Amino acid sequence: MDVDRDEQEPDWVRCEGCAALVYGKRWVRNLRVCPDCGRHGRLTAPQRLAQLLDPGTAEPLDGAAAVHDPLDFVDSRSYTERLDEARADTGLSEAVLCAAGLIEGQPAVVAVMDFRFLGGSLGCAVGALITQAAHTALARRVPLVMVTASGGARMQEGVLSLMQMAKTAQALAELDEAGILTVSVITDPTYGGVAASFATLADVIIAEPGARMGFAGPRVIEQTTGERLPEGFQTAEFLLEHGMVDDVVPRIGVRPVLGRLLGLRPPLAPSAPEAGSTEAILRAADELTDRDAWEGVRLARHPERPTTLDYVRRLVDDFQELHGDRLSEDCPAIVAGTGRVAGTSVMLIGHHKGGPDLGERRRRNFGMAAPSGYRKAARLMRLAAKLGLPVVTLIDTPGANPGPDAEEGGQAAAIAENLRLMARLPVPIVAVLIGEGGSGGALALAVADLVLVSANGIYSVISPEGCAAILWKDPQAAPTAADALRLHARDLLALGVVDGVVPEPPDGAHQDHAAAAGLLEAALVSALHELIPWDPQRLLADRRNRFHAFGAAAEAPAERSQP
Repeated sequence: MDVDRDEQEPDWVRCEGCAALVYGKRWVRNLRVCPDCGRHGRLTAPQRLAQLLDPGTAEPLDGAAAVHDPLDFVDSRSYTERLDEARADTGLSEAVLCAAGLIEGQPAVVAVMDFRFLGGSLGCAVGALITQAAHTALARRVPLVMVTASGGARMQEGVLSLMQMAKTAQALAELDEAGILTVSVITDPTYGGVAASFATLADVIIAEPGARMGFAGPRVIEQTTGERLPEGFQTAEFLLEHGMVDDVVPRIGVRPVLGRLLGLRPPLAPSAPEAGSTEAILRAADELTDRDAWEGVRLARHPERPTTLDYVRRLVDDFQELHGDRLSEDCPAIVAGTGRVAGTSVMLIGHHKGGPDLGERRRRNFGMAAPSGYRKAARLMRLAAKLGLPVVTLIDTPGANPGPDAEEGGQAAAIAENLRLMARLPVPIVAVLIGEGGSGGALALAVADLVLVSANGIYSVISPEGCAAILWKDPQAAPTAADALRLHARDLLALGVVDGVVPEPPDGAHQDHAAAAGLLEAALVSALHELIPWDPQRLLADRRNRFHAFGAAAEAPAERSQP
């Protein structure tokens, strides 16, 4: 099996999207993407492997697949004749080509489907090859990358083709249990049994622009329901909006994205904090500046205060944002993804208010997550646990979403599930209240081993305005309520609700984003150094004891700090 086999390119290629003529050599240089309309042309499996793998690193994984005609199937022609023709036309033994190699210097096993071979249909041999690729990744303990292109199950093999869905799902489950990363690259089209098995079971799913994926094809759906489908239905962009894929990545960007993902490593022992870094986290209330509680609320809510994405841009290297809850949508109020903080691989999850632009703040719902946002966070925390990555959460939200859609979407259950998940997550969790920490919307990301708060951050069971309206019967009593709620950093530290305070620039984080990011990075490095390496059982026991202690009758009430 020759992974370098290629087809002779014509002198000119007509784009199937815009009908433009593209010079053949330019077409190849552009990775067979139209330079005029951006349509992604199909690649053969050898072409795809050549594009993805570092030159000279491909090691073909030849399977024992042979002609397999369990039903002696004949339509207008025999199945055996169709197989022979597909093999002659493509030079492949089956509809998937597998190889081990390097992607951006990172080892991986890659399985690439080829739509030319009987429409990339899923038959017994394809199931065996995907399973073999998974077992090779398991034996070598390297990630598995799957590039899909399929019209569905192979009808000529009857119900045996259906069983390949279960076989490949079992193989991916073994990789889950072993903590080995799996990534799908969805190309056009990916339907039927492939979409409903290994393609969507991967830890991370990226799709090329315009790629279509679904179980039933649009023509079948329209014929069955009698309804006309919306424009762009089942395309990559539609799937991203509906939470089904992590990202839509142009072909030229797929290799760098894979390189970032494949390069994730569980941290063994982070670099020791630099001299003087013990002050990166303030541990005593008397180290903090006195501040009026209501002024603290105003600073925590300042529209120019650094957001999660501001911090990500300044202190997270190789950040790869991941989207979607795999159920219904992608919540823009929760930003999440993988990256490195001072060289340590982490899963970072945070509320994002949107910054000073009002339109963007509205689009992000002012940092108030939908239920899908909590489910996205939960999905990626489970991935962090699988890969052995610490979780860092950045919290900045007025609270839970007050809208009816959130209630209809199961907001209470989504928050509760996160609390339970974080309580038992076997990797370190560091939570930082970078601004406003409101009620259960904040707590849903704050069940952590170390909980920190920025010097001008707040954390409260309810907003001061809400508390004033309910208990004082007067919203104008919000400043009084803010003082009574003891929600600023000094009191939070005295109450033991937070373990430390992250310093801010003298005039507040909103005045100097770069300095604020430097201070936060120093605090995160110090916190991660406290927790890494970790023993999972000790970690869970300490986390359990931390939260069980709150409000225990045996404890003396914390002495109130003086404003």
